[in-house]
Amino acid sequence: MLQQLILALWAIVLAIGLSALFFIGSNLLLDRVLTSDHLRDDDARSQRDDIRESIRPWIFIGPALLLLALYLVVPVFYTLWLSLNSRGEFVGFANYLWAFNNRGFQISVRNNLLWLFVVPTFSTIFGLLIAYLTDRMWWRNIARSLIFLPMAISFVGASVIWRFIYDYRGPGDDQIGLLNAVVVALGGDPQAWIALQPLNNFLLMAIMVWIQTGFAMVLLGAAIRGVPEDTIEAANMDGANEIQMLFKIVIPQVWGTIVVVWTTITVLVLKIFDVVLAMTNGQWQTQVLANLMFDIMFRAGDFGRGSTVAVFIMLAVLPIMWWNVRQARKEMG
Repeated sequence: MLQQLILALWAIVLAIGLSALFFIGSNLLLDRVLTSDHLRDDDARSQRDDIRESIRPWIFIGPALLLLALYLVVPVFYTLWLSLNSRGEFVGFANYLWAFNNRGFQISVRNNLLWLFVVPTFSTIFGLLIAYLTDRMWWRNIARSLIFLPMAISFVGASVIWRFIYDYRGPGDDQIGLLNAVVVALGGDPQAWIALQPLNNFLLMAIMVWIQTGFAMVLLGAAIRGVPEDTIEAANMDGANEIQMLFKIVIPQVWGTIVVVWTTITVLVLKIFDVVLAMTNGQWQTQVLANLMFDIMFRAGDFGRGSTVAVFIMLAVLPIMWWNVRQARKEMG
């Protein structure tokens, strides 16, 4: 253990040292190569200085761009190429035709669409309501901290917690699952919840809503605190109740934040994998695209069809990312 810590510390020191050496050395080299001290003409000196200063930012962002190209752009094109192959043979668009006609792929797309509608919508709604209802409470920080706590738990850890909530034992056995214990206490029969179709998909989505509500609450709470007090006071004087103030005063003024929260959670949901794997392993028609890709690529060993599913995930994410970037630039501009 000590040896590993020393090795990790040495790696950190080496990385920082090499980075500092690179940036300092590159700047010194740039200043020496494009020096203007020997030039007497003011225009030539100014032009040389402009060239030097235009190159300097690339010294800092160049390594990051290179790493992005190496670990992001290149894998994208390689994945596209793999999707046109099947077990080492070029098959063109046959994998895409297979995907559209495959029952498992169709179920995964359906489930992903359900996740995309349910999780961002309910996470945003719950986060907005909690942020608004706790805004004027003296103990709002305590309440918000408790609701935000699930964000500190990994998706796998949260899945383990909820497996105990949904746990099922046969009739007559003691039910250790919280949900079944309540059902039995009320005189009902225990159910194998995560195998109960189609309810099981929504029970899995509840886990992600539980996690992401805290994220939505924090951002929307900050936005609500930014609503001018005089607007709220004027609405109170005009006799507006809490519901009217929420829908006619608060929501219009925090709409930009609502959209950002919704799209951020949407991008996360498009890549959902951990919860489904830990809870059901994709059984009982709970498979989503990321789990289907994992099964085909790493369990079945078919990198061509697995890459095809990955391409569909990427195509689903791109429009939302493009819209996010466009909105961010519009707000900054």
